[in-house]
Amino acid sequence: MLNLEWFRTFKAIYEKGNLSAAAQTLFISQPGVSVHLNSLEASIGYRLFNRETRKMIPTDRGIILYNCIIEPMNRLEEAEQVFFKDSNGDKPTISVGLGYETFEYALAEHVDQMSFNLIVRFGEYPQLLNELDAGSLDLVLTSHMIPQPNLEYTPFTKERIVLICGGQADTEQLDLLLTVNNRAGVREWLKQQVWYTTAGDMGYMRNFWLANFDCLPDFKPNYVVPHISAILRCMRNGKGFAVVPDFLCQGELTRKTVRLAWEGNPQVENMLHFGKRKRTRNAGEIAQLEELLRKNWFFA
Repeated sequence: MLNLEWFRTFKAIYEKGNLSAAAQTLFISQPGVSVHLNSLEASIGYRLFNRETRKMIPTDRGIILYNCIIEPMNRLEEAEQVFFKDSNGDKPTISVGLGYETFEYALAEHVDQMSFNLIVRFGEYPQLLNELDAGSLDLVLTSHMIPQPNLEYTPFTKERIVLICGGQADTEQLDLLLTVNNRAGVREWLKQQVWYTTAGDMGYMRNFWLANFDCLPDFKPNYVVPHISAILRCMRNGKGFAVVPDFLCQGELTRKTVRLAWEGNPQVENMLHFGKRKRTRNAGEIAQLEELLRKNWFFA
């Protein structure tokens, strides 16, 4: 399937004459520009430029394609500008990628305080960071850092990964096994319990298991639900177990609808970072969004 961003990139290369200038125009990395162009050429089956030193010369088919798309692309760009315009004039639009729970608890009720339009994208960290590098997102809150020359990461806060259980779970045997540091017994006992997870947080469980048992979990969770907040609702006053970041379950722990079963030894911590492109046209708005997240974070 053809991607509109490929055509936007092709248009920028055609008009600027080289990959570097096109990348600066699109506020994405030069490798990202190359990926878009290669994907477009592979999709249509023709070479669109002849590569020369610091210069891209359009082929005959490249010229034809440019003439075919230039008017529709210009109309789309005009529509984009009109779409994000309000009665007081143009407002910039910021696209952010983060976790569902982070948006729900730390950001959702504050969006009307922003002086810009906001597009929120939920997804897995690698996917969100690829979209950031490609220019589809402006800011990502992530515990992963994928090295890219176009991206920079700013430390934000730490998340600690913990084992929690429902308020009615019987953990007496677990406590005894932990007291004598019987790790093999703890692992076997935990395998017999009811487990909740999401498709996106299996990394939390894997990291917790590797740190505390020096192996990967070798059992199948009983219930797979869309979000960690759904896990917490399912576990309220129940008997199930889950491995989650501590800040996401702080409210339930305070209300005692779930309990902290084990912090782990060693404890597993991840540093959360703000990821963004080094070159961006909306640095002020991105800084405002970062500050809003800091101000309204779970432990603020």
